[in-house]
Amino acid sequence: MNYLYFLYIEFLAKYNIPKLFGDITFYIIPFCIIAAALLVVVLILVLVERKLLGFFTQRKGPNRVGFWGILQTLADAFKLLCKENITPTKADRLLFNLAPILAFVPMFVAFGVLPYSAEFTFINTQTNVILYLIMAAFPILSIFLAGWASNNKYSLFGAMRSVAQLLSYELPITFVILSVVVLASSMNLTGITLAQFSGWGLFSWFFIPCFLGFVIMFISILAELNRCPFDLPEAESELICGYNTEYSGMRFAIFYLSEYAMMFANSIFITILFFGGYLSPFGKYFMSNSFLLYFEQAFWLFLKASVLIFIMIWIRATLPRLASFDLLKFSWVILLPLSILNLFIMVIIKFGGFLCS
Repeated sequence: MNYLYFLYIEFLAKYNIPKLFGDITFYIIPFCIIAAALLVVVLILVLVERKLLGFFTQRKGPNRVGFWGILQTLADAFKLLCKENITPTKADRLLFNLAPILAFVPMFVAFGVLPYSAEFTFINTQTNVILYLIMAAFPILSIFLAGWASNNKYSLFGAMRSVAQLLSYELPITFVILSVVVLASSMNLTGITLAQFSGWGLFSWFFIPCFLGFVIMFISILAELNRCPFDLPEAESELICGYNTEYSGMRFAIFYLSEYAMMFANSIFITILFFGGYLSPFGKYFMSNSFLLYFEQAFWLFLKASVLIFIMIWIRATLPRLASFDLLKFSWVILLPLSILNLFIMVIIKFGGFLCS
């Protein structure tokens, strides 16, 4: 971000604007950009998923509101904004209203940690992998608060099942991330991206030596996102929608907005860990001698993430929902041992001389 910082300060100096103003606004503007972009991305993802699910299940999907149904999600958002936000009489009002905020607001920080190109990294620390995991884990707290504060047994049971599911799949994710950290010798997301750079292009990406880790990570992310076949909080026949049963209006929508925001963020995160992030699959860029290089890098990043999102939607249209016991058993009995095995294999590959530093 140093290049953009000096470019921004130089621009302000032309209009005699103090440097102090630039120092303050330089870190505020990116988060405003993230907030605006995030809302647009979520609306687009909702529309794309509806269209793809309609295609996979041989239905039409949204096709009435606006051309090709592109205004359907805006109409739904307006409808939810107009609906009354009802708070149950015996609910804990503070925690009940705080839960949706804790589900969505940490997403802004999570998106700020991700490197979109060589220069567009808003929060670049040496351990931003840990920072991302902390922000991505906040929905666990919000789900628990939503179920507890609702003072509804169905909501509480749904929250307990969701928290158990999230915690179960956090451990395989942690071991897989450790294996990538071992390969890259870095806990910085930009460092992990650059560790996959070479003239060989995609053949130097970590999904090749760590393919088992990628599969474990992808399955665990599906469970963390409550995506099919792990969407137990939406088991209507058992829980009436789970932890968010008592929510209505925009507070109800915020939980789903955070789910789609995390789907996009986690797709980018997986892309950075295993598919070279913003690196070109050809080992070189087509616009290497201009400012457009950064936009090309962002293009490659979003293209790879879009493929992962497409696969997530495809899986939702294909696989049935798992039972609660089978879901937890699958994590503890299969994925966790495989993730530990994958970590040992990556240590042998890295320090056994099979992979160059």
